[in-house]
Amino acid sequence: MELELPSSPPPVEQTLAARRARRQAILAKYAGVASSVPSQGVSPSPGPSSAVEPPPDSPTVSNTISQSHSTIGTPAIFDHDRSLRESLTASPTPAIFSLAKEEEEARKESSQDGTHDQMLAADYDPSLDRREDEQRRVLGVKEEPAEAVQVVEEEEEEEEDVDDMFAIATTDKKKVKKIKRVIVCDISVKPTAPALITTTLDSAADSEGYYQIILGEQLDGGRYQVFSSLGKGMFANVVRARVLQGEVGEAGKEVAIKIVRCQESMYKAGTKEAQILYKLKQADPEDKKHIVRLERTFEHRGHLCLVFESLSMNLRDVVKRFGKDVGLNIKAVRAYAHQLFLAMGLLRKCNIMHADIKPDNILVNEQKTLLKLCDLGSASDASENEITPYLVSRFYRAPEIILGVPYDPALDIWSIGCTLYELYTGKILFPGRSNNQMLLLMMELKGRFNSKLIKRAKFGSLYFDDLGAFQSVEMDRVTGADVVRQVHMTAPLKDLRQRLMPSTSIKLKDDEGKLLASFIDLLDKCLALDPAKRITPKEALTHPFIRG
Repeated sequence: MELELPSSPPPVEQTLAARRARRQAILAKYAGVASSVPSQGVSPSPGPSSAVEPPPDSPTVSNTISQSHSTIGTPAIFDHDRSLRESLTASPTPAIFSLAKEEEEARKESSQDGTHDQMLAADYDPSLDRREDEQRRVLGVKEEPAEAVQVVEEEEEEEEDVDDMFAIATTDKKKVKKIKRVIVCDISVKPTAPALITTTLDSAADSEGYYQIILGEQLDGGRYQVFSSLGKGMFANVVRARVLQGEVGEAGKEVAIKIVRCQESMYKAGTKEAQILYKLKQADPEDKKHIVRLERTFEHRGHLCLVFESLSMNLRDVVKRFGKDVGLNIKAVRAYAHQLFLAMGLLRKCNIMHADIKPDNILVNEQKTLLKLCDLGSASDASENEITPYLVSRFYRAPEIILGVPYDPALDIWSIGCTLYELYTGKILFPGRSNNQMLLLMMELKGRFNSKLIKRAKFGSLYFDDLGAFQSVEMDRVTGADVVRQVHMTAPLKDLRQRLMPSTSIKLKDDEGKLLASFIDLLDKCLALDPAKRITPKEALTHPFIRG
């Protein structure tokens, strides 16, 4: 008699191997589908994402992005309304492309006319502008028109990225160089004394009120231990620290701690920054809007300390590393632009002006896929628009600030336009040595200012005469003194299209030409001379350059 016995089940290892093989086949199948989905589609998963390939020496994105910013690439077909709606609230679906421009693209970029005379973004030291503007603001120096000219030759220590508070500190020996500075003074204005440093006996501040950092020092009762210095800004210096004790799971976590200068006005500014950051954090509980997260605050030896999430380099360093002299891949610029306008949307919703947007104040994660807008030390409520000609770093300063026109959050859109141009070209758009020259460069790009805007301007008479001619303050090549030249500007000398489009001898592919044309259109709308005509964050998020 033959009995039919049930066959024994296959080994567990064989079953698992078969399942893995099927899973890999499914992933491979949908990877092809996902790559063909238009880039304006968005990830349905929570948390911000981006569309930048990690550098070659970095681990893959899927293995290294932190869980709080993870994305799940689920293939999907989005209808028009849903795609439009979600493009306003989330970052682009991750795609694979590099930060650096391809060799052919870089060659086209180098062949463009009019870029050779612009300042390279990688060579810019933001601390120089900060010191010059601080001198004008504190010492009562009047910039235009000149009433007294003084040529000063002095020695100055070169410092790299002093104003970039998150830059990696170096121990290189400082170089001393002799420089000549032309200081234009208003004799009728008496210099005002700088604010007093309100140090305490327990304070470890230097003569300027900056905390003197000791590596290995423990802060906040042993909760944090400092292991590196990240740099110094106008309001504070920043250190990187490791959590020694705290909530469950925090031990060993890295944070960035901003130690505010021990000065009464700086303390108030730091307190205001913390309040604004808490407000933005409350309005973005899921961390989707690309604003740096403030974790907590404490005081240490008379200094207010703000604890932030730890991020990597800033966008100026990204340009130095991946796009020196030529800029970044336009697809990377597109992803960064999307995230910046999401941040702008949150600021607009909360009625807040950042007032110091530039590549130095935009940080990225280790994979360069996600950016966060940081350093809100100059931020304020939109109702607090006190007229001052030195708000915002000079190269990113909107014309209404210089002219003395009441301003609003549109000033940040101007700064973003300057920043995006810089990311794509590797060159600074408006490298003016003064507010006067900044206005001249703006008119060379965008044409003459509207006469109604000039009449509203508090400082309009400093720059334009009764007939509307611009009073350009220029340096005499022989004497080195500043002289005034009247300039009648009507049409732009060279607009954005002429600056960014390659010469007619170089033909772009249809998709490349359309993408670059839409980028130029977006920049043009960001850089409208009249702030009322500038594009809004909501409009930018639906722009063809962002949506594809």
